[in-house]
Amino acid sequence: MPDPRTPRGPAPSVDRTPAAVGDARHVVIVGAGFGGLACAQELAGSPVRVTVIDRRNHHLFQPLLYQVATAALSPADIASPVRSILSRARNIDVVMGEVRAIDHARRRLLLADGGHVPFGTLVLATGSAYNYFGHDEWARHAPGLKSIRDARRLRAGLLRSFEEAESYACPGRRSALLTTVIVGGGPTGVEMAGAVAELARFTLRRDFRRIDSHEARIILVEAGPRLLASFSEETSDYAAARLRGLGVEVRLGAKVTDVSEGAVMIDGQQIAAANLIWAAGIRALEPASLGFEVDGAGRIEVAEDLSVPGLAGVFALGDAASFCQADRPLPALAQVARQQGTHLGQALLAGTTRPFHYVSRGDTAVIGRHAAVFETGRWHLRGRVAWLLWALVHIYLLVGGEKRLQVGLKWLWRYVTFERGARLIDEEEVTRRGPGHSTGDGETPGTKSGR
Repeated sequence: MPDPRTPRGPAPSVDRTPAAVGDARHVVIVGAGFGGLACAQELAGSPVRVTVIDRRNHHLFQPLLYQVATAALSPADIASPVRSILSRARNIDVVMGEVRAIDHARRRLLLADGGHVPFGTLVLATGSAYNYFGHDEWARHAPGLKSIRDARRLRAGLLRSFEEAESYACPGRRSALLTTVIVGGGPTGVEMAGAVAELARFTLRRDFRRIDSHEARIILVEAGPRLLASFSEETSDYAAARLRGLGVEVRLGAKVTDVSEGAVMIDGQQIAAANLIWAAGIRALEPASLGFEVDGAGRIEVAEDLSVPGLAGVFALGDAASFCQADRPLPALAQVARQQGTHLGQALLAGTTRPFHYVSRGDTAVIGRHAAVFETGRWHLRGRVAWLLWALVHIYLLVGGEKRLQVGLKWLWRYVTFERGARLIDEEEVTRRGPGHSTGDGETPGTKSGR
């Protein structure tokens, strides 16, 4: 019997592939966001063996994550277990794990737990995190919105601010508690600003006794000359006007120069704010750390068939890939990742590759009740019709009939009653983070492909 005191070498790396691959082609997909999931679903039921790896066990519908943060929906409404989604595909296995490195010579992925997964074909769909443009320390005080945990923290901060403002007599402190600053005027920032404004206007007016809803201050900061830069100028003007109608202060051409605990510096003016939310730009989350050459946004430059030049059998898609069409990089949108995943899955199933071409299904953003924008080709819709289209598109894109029904019914109830049923403050989040305070863990956002 060996002496237990005898020093041992490092434990051998364990193959974490759930089932024997045998002679079948083995495709490993890293990331179960829109792109990775679409690719896996195209390969479902085929002779190809597929392993999906993600650090979380669920697929998250990120375009509606802001509604979790503003108490309109619950996390379970927009998230589904990856295993459940792929349960009927007997050729697909799921590994909950984090990829730390890629051994290209031996064609295997090295996981954080010490295990490994061999691959024949590798698909990177690792998603994105928010870009703080060289000031990563700001993330502690102005979190982004990329995971359920982020949404719960933001929701807890917003609701806790209302609760504390109800009991504060000091006007200065109460003003800070009721101030929310959102950085970034893209779709996420615009939707977040509108949702926070409606939450403050209707919730404060109906449920609180000592706070005037007009005391709530929401500031949307955009460094560019207009909101929704990817939309037409008329649509941008409409969005700004509707937000101002909700009481949002829209600051265009304004730059954030510093972020600290409970305060933000905008063009030299310091504003005390209990809640700071970052929605300004994204960067690919994993490729650089895995040894790939990346562009300024951390994305891997891919060929027209989504392959990584110089690496046989390696592909990238979604927010992890820099793909140009008509000499312009495709935006980091869910529909881009989804189309790329579907295209690549079909190509891998056929055993051949072909050029990818993105077809826009339209760009949309909701601003508030009866107010949204929807653009596709020459059609530029604004107002109630665009609002209905936005709702229909998002319900359709949710994974599973149960989710579609749940969200549809909740939106209908909310429309009729103005009620928000998810106004719960997690005790753990209150303990770890008071209003306007950072979480202190410096954690980066999640890895799901999003907007």
